[in-house]
Amino acid sequence: MWGFFFNRKSIGMISFNSWDVEFEARLAEIGSRVGGTPLLPVRQLFRKQGVEILAKAEWEQLSGSVKVRAAFSIIKHAVESGELHCGKHLLDATSGNTGIAYASSCAALHIPVTLCLPENASETRKQILRTLGVELIYTSPFGGTDEAQEVALDLAAKLPEKYYYADQYKNEYNWRAHYLTTAEEIIAEAPWITHFVAGLGTTGTFTGTGKKLRQLKKEIELVALQPDIALHGLEGWKHLESAATPKIFDASLADRILEVSTEEAHTLIRDAWKFENIRLSPSSAANLAGAIKLAVELDEGTIVTILPDNADKYEEINSHFF
Repeated sequence: MWGFFFNRKSIGMISFNSWDVEFEARLAEIGSRVGGTPLLPVRQLFRKQGVEILAKAEWEQLSGSVKVRAAFSIIKHAVESGELHCGKHLLDATSGNTGIAYASSCAALHIPVTLCLPENASETRKQILRTLGVELIYTSPFGGTDEAQEVALDLAAKLPEKYYYADQYKNEYNWRAHYLTTAEEIIAEAPWITHFVAGLGTTGTFTGTGKKLRQLKKEIELVALQPDIALHGLEGWKHLESAATPKIFDASLADRILEVSTEEAHTLIRDAWKFENIRLSPSSAANLAGAIKLAVELDEGTIVTILPDNADKYEEINSHFF
């Protein structure tokens, strides 16, 4: 059973055809639990005749966040190309959710995972990662994911035989996941969409979804969101002027970039629970805050935004806001 994951050839008397079939079945089973998330109408937080906001509830899939789309896409390509197998660790830098997505997908494939994680990541997410058997390498809380990437890159360079460096910030299979799935799902459920709004972190969601939406509807307006200041509290988001811009980001896609403050996001966490009965993470609340900012300006239109995850993995949010 284990032989397949070392390579796709036969070793000695072992035939790998049966393991190919089993492996493909495992990939298909994981893939069946990725995507297909619903669009939730926002009816109480914002009301304006002729303008509607729809929010995609990304926690309703494997690993509980939008990050599983990119993680599964990266893993699937790497394994099928032979770059990743159970003889290598999948290595990457993450603030938490992508790591959980990697670990959730790799568990069924018997592929070990090593993650470089800023030390100030959520304790809940650290515990989830440890429970999933992930090897954690903590990096400085002051360097964020930029420093975590540097540590991961150095480790991969020193031990290439041990690590497959997934490099989510540069890996084209990050944005391709959203190009092939997220955008298609949005168009299928809300073909009348006029605006797409999403925050910038690894930028895969905005880039991939935006590319496909622009191809499907040339008149659509694509609005990117970022924190209003460098020292912000929106975990996973990037303030582009002060952080390393991910290689996969296509700046030409953004018709506009709006800024959202940490305070605005925290206000939306409370309001979304009170008026919409949904428990949002800070990044989801920030996306919704940005969508509402845009909606206030419009006379008509349909805005779709992404809710990357809910509050389940944020113990400090649960204790403070709910």
